[in-house]
Amino acid sequence: MKSMNRTLNIGIRAHDLPKQPLESLVNNVADRGLGSVQLALNKSFDFDTRPGTLNPGMAHLVGTAFRRRDIQISVLGCYANIIHPDPDERFSALSRFKEHIRYSRDFGCGIVGTETGNVNPDIIYTEENFHEEPFQEVLSSVRELVDEAEKFGIIVGIEPGVNHPIHSPRTMKRLLDETGSNNLQVIFDPVNLLTADNHERQDEILSEAFSLWGDRIAVIHAKDFTIEDGRIVPAPVGKGLMNYKVVLEHLSPHINIILDETSPEHIEDAVHFLNSC
Repeated sequence: MKSMNRTLNIGIRAHDLPKQPLESLVNNVADRGLGSVQLALNKSFDFDTRPGTLNPGMAHLVGTAFRRRDIQISVLGCYANIIHPDPDERFSALSRFKEHIRYSRDFGCGIVGTETGNVNPDIIYTEENFHEEPFQEVLSSVRELVDEAEKFGIIVGIEPGVNHPIHSPRTMKRLLDETGSNNLQVIFDPVNLLTADNHERQDEILSEAFSLWGDRIAVIHAKDFTIEDGRIVPAPVGKGLMNYKVVLEHLSPHINIILDETSPEHIEDAVHFLNSC
């Protein structure tokens, strides 16, 4: 269990703050005492990130702005449906992710992250994701991205979740094993593996996840939840049902903990809560 006076390495998804100019965003993050961001360019700024638009100069400009305030870009977020049912859309998504890989080091970042997509283009919950064919499609796309990442010394961070084909600790383990590369690591959001039906078994699910691939976790997401009308709904960190004592006791020192779906007015309380667990 973490000491009460131990300070964790806490950051935030930059797009959970209002969209704003680069320097303003950097100062906003730094002035809140946060040390890192998960940066999704097209969600945080008015940047065009279609394939062919990133370049070393732009990446250096952004990365330097964060470094001036000693803020780490812990993950370069590239949210993409890597198994989009439309082949052209899928090709575009993979091309965009590969471009993020190629310029990640110019941002000063070693991880490019995404979720694993959805058989439905609207990314809605469907049990159609849980069949063998979607898993194989994820595996094919992830192998393609990891092949690119290995060329540039970059990590592909995959975030499992119940509305995706990689929806459980065991499917994440299978993806890691069958990809067969240490350039694939996990962005772990514990709430993403929970549902209204299984949340009371969260300690068991967390233990299984840490047992199967705890050594492959590169980044942790922190958010919380409650149950309303038989479904999971977001809650401020520390105000819900998530057992963060179990999460934090398994973490490696100094791992990036990224506040997720945390509105600005709840950031200070969330940081205090996590440091007090």
